[in-house]
Amino acid sequence: MTTHDLTSGYRYLEGVFQYSGGVRAFDGYRIERVRFRHMPPIAEGFERIEKHLAGLGLPLTNFCACELRSPAQFTEAGFRSFNEGYVKTLERWGLFANGRNPVARSNVCPEIDPPATPVFHAFSYARPGKALAPNFVIAGSGEVSERGGNYRDHIVAYGDTSSAGMRKKAHCVLDEMERRLGALGFGWKDTTDTQVYTVFDVHSYLADDLVRRGAASRGFTWHFCRPPIIGLEFEMDCRGVETEHML
Repeated sequence: MTTHDLTSGYRYLEGVFQYSGGVRAFDGYRIERVRFRHMPPIAEGFERIEKHLAGLGLPLTNFCACELRSPAQFTEAGFRSFNEGYVKTLERWGLFANGRNPVARSNVCPEIDPPATPVFHAFSYARPGKALAPNFVIAGSGEVSERGGNYRDHIVAYGDTSSAGMRKKAHCVLDEMERRLGALGFGWKDTTDTQVYTVFDVHSYLADDLVRRGAASRGFTWHFCRPPIIGLEFEMDCRGVETEHML
């Protein structure tokens, strides 16, 4: 766990350079999520987010999470190149420095009608205000350790999209979601939404591995999308927020 600048309104779970493992609002703050009605390209999305935060009188450092959509899965080199461009704006905003990134993120690829270029689907920020319960956002994770030297050599059940293979992948991701939730002081009971990203059937493991485990305690949203890296087939993220808007 890393504590962010108190003026940002949140602390974060340290992750890789392109995103954190998740964020939790400080006491006296809440997290608000905004979804774009029409998803803008990355550069335009950052501009609109900057204006939105300015209109609320919030500093850019209160930006704490985002959800992206990309045209297709990346190679590992392509993903790194994309992320190096992505964090330049966060660096300009005073968020990214010395390889540390407090902003949680998911970045997935719609299988049908994908965007022509990477776009923003949604974003979140912390702002002063009362909350019924602590607010948080857990970043997306696929079936691979992000602490390994590369993705390909650490993907669980690589190439196996059978029911048994997808169940192994789901177990890996559920374990990581629970690790991140626990590190921030939460569990599935604290979530207000869980999102699942895969193009393969979830019904064979839905009851025992999502519902009984508690991951679908508030239901879940299934997006017909692939994770961002070639070879990954299952991703999840989750959050506990009280206020959501459409922009």
